[in-house]
Amino acid sequence: MAIQAQPLHMHNTDHLYQDAVNLLQQLIATPSFSKEEQNTALLIENFFQQRSIPFQRKLNNIWATNQFADPAKPWILLNSHHDTVKPNKGYTNNPFEPLVIDGKLYGLGSNDAGGCLVALLACFVHFYNRKDLAYNIIFAASAEEEISGSDGIELLLPLLPAIDFGIVGEPTLLNLAVAERGLLVLDAEVTGRAGHAARNEGDNALYKAINDINWIQNYVFDKKSDLLGAVKMTVTAIHTDNKQHNVVPAQTSFLMDVRVNELYSFDEVIAIIQQNVQAKINPRSTRLKSTAIALDHPLVKAGIGLGKTCYGSPTTSDKALMNFPTLKAGPGDSARSHTADEFIYLNEISAGIDFYIQLLNAVL
Repeated sequence: MAIQAQPLHMHNTDHLYQDAVNLLQQLIATPSFSKEEQNTALLIENFFQQRSIPFQRKLNNIWATNQFADPAKPWILLNSHHDTVKPNKGYTNNPFEPLVIDGKLYGLGSNDAGGCLVALLACFVHFYNRKDLAYNIIFAASAEEEISGSDGIELLLPLLPAIDFGIVGEPTLLNLAVAERGLLVLDAEVTGRAGHAARNEGDNALYKAINDINWIQNYVFDKKSDLLGAVKMTVTAIHTDNKQHNVVPAQTSFLMDVRVNELYSFDEVIAIIQQNVQAKINPRSTRLKSTAIALDHPLVKAGIGLGKTCYGSPTTSDKALMNFPTLKAGPGDSARSHTADEFIYLNEISAGIDFYIQLLNAVL
């Protein structure tokens, strides 16, 4: 059973904090694996209905706009996700029981990214009925983030007005992830010629693949980002169809995970690799682009003014699918994501609500 949380310090957003924690406890208690978020979507719908806030839904994506939205004004998107990974076998707690112990709220999705989701939602409610805003606000709770699915934010964005900039809620200890590595997944196909191993015949595709892999392991891209470092290439699997010990393999394939900084396009990275390996390179996934928001953007300047640190994030989020400037920031710690006995500190949720409100106050 959920334990009623108490605010760790009193301020004028106490009601927002309590509502946020209550909702997060309900979300934790409701399984919402990627593609199976229908029940947490209902909880978010109910949250809006109880406050007479109109909303829209497409599959398991829920969104709402501020009460006095003006089509003549630009739009800000507040987005986080309500799907989770599946719990790993290391859990000692019930992952679906929202336990509060020593100021920590335990449960699957509490940190990634439930705390961010409810804090952004509280921020949206705070500004919902203001008439004097310089921007319109859209709050969106999206699905399928953990699997980068096509029925999450990618499905939702074409249904929204043109967004000027956004905040993506992910656990960053409230620091400012101003850049994010892109993810490029490549299949490499190496062709040789079959032959008898005993007679030194054929052209060994496996050896050719090993030469390519050695180059991949040792190559250093010229442009190193101050925020994201160098492009990182990793070979993660290798395969040959050959099952006979005495036959030189004619075909070998291997799989590459390439984390790209904001200084290279995916096409540039693929071209450099193809020029230096014998394998034929076939992109499997090119959707998750590297991104960056300018350090002089008003959101970033506001965050810096609150004493927060800018950094480049090694992890990928729905930010990669947005074609407008976005700041990734939120309560919680990325290091706790996908770990056994996941938790978020209650005071992180409270601080997150205050942070988002102060950040938007600077631009609204």
